[in-house]
Amino acid sequence: MTTTIEISGGGNKSVELSDVVFGCDYNEPLIHQVVTAFLAGARAGSKAQKNRSEVRGGGAKPWRQKGTGRARAGTSRGPIWRGGGRTFAAKPRSYAQKVNRKMYRGAIRTIFSELLRSGRLLLVEDFVTATPKTKEFKQKLTEIGVNDCLIIGKEVDENTLLASRNIPKICVTDWGAIDPVLLLSYKKVVLTQSALAEVEEQLK
Repeated sequence: MTTTIEISGGGNKSVELSDVVFGCDYNEPLIHQVVTAFLAGARAGSKAQKNRSEVRGGGAKPWRQKGTGRARAGTSRGPIWRGGGRTFAAKPRSYAQKVNRKMYRGAIRTIFSELLRSGRLLLVEDFVTATPKTKEFKQKLTEIGVNDCLIIGKEVDENTLLASRNIPKICVTDWGAIDPVLLLSYKKVVLTQSALAEVEEQLK
Protein backbone atom coordinates (compact mmCIF):
# COMPACT_ATOMS: atom_id res chain seq x y z
CA MET A 1 0.00 0.00 0.00
CA THR A 2 1.43 3.36 -1.08
CA THR A 3 1.39 6.19 1.46
CA THR A 4 0.35 9.56 0.06
CA ILE A 5 -0.25 13.05 1.43
CA GLU A 6 -2.18 15.92 -0.07
CA ILE A 7 -0.48 19.24 -0.66
CA SER A 8 -2.18 21.92 1.44
CA GLY A 9 -3.46 24.65 -0.88
CA GLY A 10 -2.27 22.67 -3.89
CA GLY A 11 -5.61 22.00 -5.53
CA ASN A 12 -6.09 18.32 -4.57
CA LYS A 13 -2.54 17.40 -5.58
CA SER A 14 -0.92 14.59 -3.65
CA VAL A 15 2.59 13.24 -3.24
CA GLU A 16 3.74 9.68 -2.64
CA LEU A 17 5.71 9.19 0.56
CA SER A 18 8.43 6.69 1.35
CA ASP A 19 7.04 3.84 3.44
CA VAL A 20 10.48 3.44 5.01
CA VAL A 21 10.24 6.93 6.53
CA PHE A 22 6.49 7.46 6.93
CA GLY A 23 5.20 3.91 7.34
CA CYS A 24 6.88 2.85 10.59
CA ASP A 25 5.03 1.28 13.50
CA TYR A 26 4.72 3.37 16.65
CA ASN A 27 7.60 2.57 19.01
CA GLU A 28 7.03 4.50 22.23
CA PRO A 29 10.00 3.05 24.20
CA LEU A 30 12.39 4.06 21.42
CA ILE A 31 11.01 7.60 21.24
CA HIS A 32 11.16 7.91 25.03
CA GLN A 33 14.78 6.76 25.15
CA VAL A 34 15.91 9.10 22.37
CA VAL A 35 14.02 12.12 23.72
CA THR A 36 15.37 11.50 27.23
CA ALA A 37 18.92 11.23 25.89
CA PHE A 38 18.49 14.39 23.82
CA LEU A 39 17.25 16.41 26.80
CA ALA A 40 19.98 14.99 29.04
CA GLY A 41 22.62 16.01 26.52
CA ALA A 42 21.34 19.57 26.61
CA ARG A 43 22.01 19.91 30.36
CA ALA A 44 24.94 22.18 31.19
CA GLY A 45 26.40 20.00 33.94
CA SER A 46 28.51 22.95 35.09
CA LYS A 47 27.41 23.08 38.75
CA ALA A 48 30.36 23.17 41.17
CA GLN A 49 30.56 23.18 44.98
CA LYS A 50 33.45 22.94 47.44
CA ASN A 51 34.06 20.11 49.84
CA ARG A 52 35.76 20.55 53.23
CA SER A 53 39.27 20.33 51.76
CA GLU A 54 38.59 23.09 49.21
CA VAL A 55 37.00 25.69 51.49
CA ARG A 56 39.31 28.50 52.57
CA GLY A 57 40.35 28.56 56.26
CA GLY A 58 39.84 26.07 59.05
CA GLY A 59 43.51 25.32 59.55
CA ALA A 60 43.59 25.94 63.30
CA LYS A 61 41.70 23.87 65.83
CA PRO A 62 38.73 26.04 66.99
CA TRP A 63 39.27 25.23 70.70
CA ARG A 64 41.17 22.79 72.82
CA GLN A 65 40.17 19.17 72.87
CA LYS A 66 39.04 18.99 76.53
CA GLY A 67 37.77 21.19 79.28
CA THR A 68 35.45 23.58 77.44
CA GLY A 69 32.24 21.57 77.78
CA ARG A 70 31.70 21.72 74.09
CA ALA A 71 31.93 18.94 71.52
CA ARG A 72 35.41 18.35 70.21
CA ALA A 73 36.17 20.01 66.86
CA GLY A 74 39.22 19.84 64.65
CA THR A 75 38.18 22.36 61.99
CA SER A 76 35.62 25.10 61.46
CA ARG A 77 35.14 24.11 57.83
CA GLY A 78 33.37 20.79 58.31
CA PRO A 79 29.96 20.17 56.72
CA ILE A 80 28.04 20.90 59.94
CA TRP A 81 29.58 24.36 60.30
CA ARG A 82 28.32 27.54 58.75
CA GLY A 83 30.72 28.37 55.94
CA GLY A 84 31.97 24.81 55.80
CA GLY A 85 32.24 22.56 52.78
CA ARG A 86 29.51 20.34 51.37
CA THR A 87 29.44 16.65 52.27
CA PHE A 88 28.85 15.45 48.72
CA ALA A 89 29.94 18.45 46.70
CA ALA A 90 28.61 18.67 43.15
CA LYS A 91 31.28 18.74 40.45
CA PRO A 92 31.12 19.54 36.71
CA ARG A 93 29.92 16.48 34.81
CA SER A 94 28.42 15.40 31.53
CA TYR A 95 24.85 14.10 31.44
CA ALA A 96 25.20 12.82 27.86
CA GLN A 97 23.70 9.42 27.09
CA LYS A 98 24.90 7.33 24.17
CA VAL A 99 22.37 6.82 21.39
CA ASN A 100 23.63 5.24 18.19
CA ARG A 101 22.74 6.61 14.78
CA LYS A 102 20.41 3.74 13.88
CA MET A 103 18.28 4.30 16.99
CA TYR A 104 18.19 8.07 16.50
CA ARG A 105 17.09 7.82 12.87
CA GLY A 106 14.58 5.15 13.79
CA ALA A 107 13.02 7.46 16.37
CA ILE A 108 12.78 10.32 13.86
CA ARG A 109 11.11 8.00 11.32
CA THR A 110 8.68 6.78 13.98
CA ILE A 111 7.77 10.35 14.94
CA PHE A 112 7.16 11.35 11.32
CA SER A 113 5.03 8.25 10.78
CA GLU A 114 2.92 9.00 13.85
CA LEU A 115 2.53 12.66 12.83
CA LEU A 116 1.18 11.50 9.46
CA ARG A 117 -1.21 8.95 10.99
CA SER A 118 -2.60 11.48 13.48
CA GLY A 119 -3.13 14.17 10.82
CA ARG A 120 -0.53 16.49 12.32
CA LEU A 121 1.78 16.50 9.28
CA LEU A 122 1.07 18.96 6.47
CA LEU A 123 2.82 19.31 3.12
CA VAL A 124 3.08 22.59 1.20
CA GLU A 125 4.75 23.41 -2.09
CA ASP A 126 6.71 26.24 -0.50
CA PHE A 127 6.54 28.60 2.46
CA VAL A 128 8.32 31.84 1.66
CA THR A 129 7.25 35.44 2.31
CA ALA A 130 8.28 38.18 -0.12
CA THR A 131 8.80 40.69 2.70
CA PRO A 132 9.72 40.34 6.40
CA LYS A 133 6.19 41.31 7.44
CA THR A 134 4.30 39.47 10.18
CA LYS A 135 0.99 40.26 8.50
CA GLU A 136 2.02 38.45 5.31
CA PHE A 137 3.27 35.47 7.30
CA LYS A 138 0.01 35.22 9.27
CA GLN A 139 -1.92 35.27 6.01
CA LYS A 140 0.01 32.19 4.85
CA LEU A 141 -0.74 30.45 8.15
CA THR A 142 -4.44 31.20 7.70
CA GLU A 143 -4.39 29.74 4.19
CA ILE A 144 -3.26 26.35 5.47
CA GLY A 145 -5.26 26.59 8.71
CA VAL A 146 -2.57 26.40 11.40
CA ASN A 147 -1.61 28.58 14.35
CA ASP A 148 0.69 26.30 16.36
CA CYS A 149 3.24 24.67 14.11
CA LEU A 150 6.80 23.84 13.18
CA ILE A 151 7.66 24.85 9.62
CA ILE A 152 10.49 22.88 8.02
CA GLY A 153 12.08 24.05 4.78
CA LYS A 154 15.12 22.98 2.81
CA GLU A 155 16.69 26.31 3.73
CA VAL A 156 15.53 29.10 6.04
CA ASP A 157 14.50 32.17 4.09
CA GLU A 158 15.58 35.33 5.92
CA ASN A 159 12.33 37.21 5.25
CA THR A 160 10.28 34.26 6.48
CA LEU A 161 12.41 33.92 9.60
CA LEU A 162 12.10 37.63 10.43
CA ALA A 163 8.36 37.61 9.79
CA SER A 164 7.76 34.62 12.06
CA ARG A 165 9.92 35.35 15.08
CA ASN A 166 7.36 37.62 16.76
CA ILE A 167 4.54 35.04 16.57
CA PRO A 168 4.09 32.70 19.55
CA LYS A 169 3.87 28.92 19.00
CA ILE A 170 5.50 29.20 15.57
CA CYS A 171 8.98 27.96 14.66
CA VAL A 172 10.72 28.09 11.28
CA THR A 173 13.76 25.90 10.72
CA ASP A 174 15.62 24.00 8.02
CA TRP A 175 15.47 20.22 7.67
CA GLY A 176 19.00 19.74 9.02
CA ALA A 177 18.12 21.30 12.40
CA ILE A 178 15.18 19.08 13.30
CA ASP A 179 15.34 16.93 16.41
CA PRO A 180 12.87 14.66 18.25
CA VAL A 181 11.96 17.24 20.89
CA LEU A 182 11.31 19.94 18.27
CA LEU A 183 9.07 17.62 16.23
CA LEU A 184 6.97 16.78 19.29
CA SER A 185 6.66 20.34 20.62
CA TYR A 186 4.02 21.65 18.20
CA LYS A 187 0.50 20.64 17.24
CA LYS A 188 1.31 20.61 13.53
CA VAL A 189 4.45 20.07 11.47
CA VAL A 190 4.52 21.75 8.05
CA LEU A 191 6.97 20.34 5.48
CA THR A 192 7.85 21.97 2.18
CA GLN A 193 8.26 19.67 -0.82
CA SER A 194 11.97 20.43 -1.08
CA ALA A 195 12.45 19.64 2.63
CA LEU A 196 10.46 16.41 2.21
CA ALA A 197 12.87 15.21 -0.46
CA GLU A 198 15.85 15.89 1.82
CA VAL A 199 14.23 14.20 4.82
CA GLU A 200 13.41 11.06 2.82
CA GLU A 201 16.93 10.96 1.37
CA GLN A 202 18.58 11.19 4.79
CA LEU A 203 16.29 8.80 6.66
CA LYS A 204 16.02 5.97 4.12
